[in-house]
Amino acid sequence: MRNRSRSPVATGPEQVFSDLREVAQRVRDGLTWEVPESAPDLPAEELPAGQISRYAQQERTRVLSAGANGLEKLAEGRADEVSEDESFGMEAIVLLEGRPALLVQHHDFVPPAGDWAVLDGHRAAIRESLVRVGRVEVRGHVSLDWLGTAFLVGPDAVMTNRHVAVEFARSEGTGWTFQQGMSAELDMAEEYGTVAPDDGGAAYRITEVLGVHEDVDMALLRVVPSDGRAPSPGPVAVAADAPPDLPGRPVYCVGYPAWDGRRNEPESMRRIFMDIYNVKRLQPGTTTELLPERTTMKHDCSTLGGNSGSPVFDLTDHRVLGLHFGGRYGYGNYAVPLWQMADDPLLQRAEVNFV
Repeated sequence: MRNRSRSPVATGPEQVFSDLREVAQRVRDGLTWEVPESAPDLPAEELPAGQISRYAQQERTRVLSAGANGLEKLAEGRADEVSEDESFGMEAIVLLEGRPALLVQHHDFVPPAGDWAVLDGHRAAIRESLVRVGRVEVRGHVSLDWLGTAFLVGPDAVMTNRHVAVEFARSEGTGWTFQQGMSAELDMAEEYGTVAPDDGGAAYRITEVLGVHEDVDMALLRVVPSDGRAPSPGPVAVAADAPPDLPGRPVYCVGYPAWDGRRNEPESMRRIFMDIYNVKRLQPGTTTELLPERTTMKHDCSTLGGNSGSPVFDLTDHRVLGLHFGGRYGYGNYAVPLWQMADDPLLQRAEVNFV
């Protein structure tokens, strides 16, 4: 069998799922109704699209069925018998179910299946997290209309990555200012399929670059509510102390994953994000490693480039443990462990809500 370490979440099914047989059966049960044995003939004008759609469904069924076979072999201690097709299918199952990227609509999420059904018990707290995360949108940029993710961390401050902020900000003397002709906003919605009038439009104007950190990939921005928008819901709670049980602690990211085939293996990304990008998602996973000498916490949530600036929430108490800043296919994702920054002058200036 081929090496399964190529998953973008950098973990195999044995580490992701608590019961491999139960997952295999659930996958099979979900496929029983997806592709009928026969289908009615389509009108000529609908035939090409219908055939493509039917083929895609059949291929998805084939891949996931092979993955279910592979899971059963692993459960029986027959890992050496897992074929390449079964390994490929198991990776698809890990991506689609083990480390899902759940669409957010109206600041809520669809109940997940399997091990992540635990999210239902935290729904109220997660919804409070969702409303405090937004998409950084920019005007005057030569090629982009949005840049990444940011979240409320202080009375009038949001946090994002340095590499997001420098797209519209520049260093000037001892501080930072906006680049000529550019402005930025924070939209707390940008959800898939939402059309309600109160779900659109920027919620905040970014009025000042409080600072761009010299040592870690972090920036703090001052914001004010946009005209006619509701007052701020208040900042997230940021962890002031190191959490226990690292690695392996359940966490979740909130952000706006964007398509970028240069940094993530395309087929895996298509399987997990189903070709829907640039909208808000809830992305559960676990912490995998702490690298204190590099001021880095690793995690295995399924993220993409637009997640730059996403908060990594502790599922236990919903404090923000880290600021996501990047990932590497097959190795995992990286975040700044914020409890290590509690005494940092820039975060103190922004009045970050450490709890």
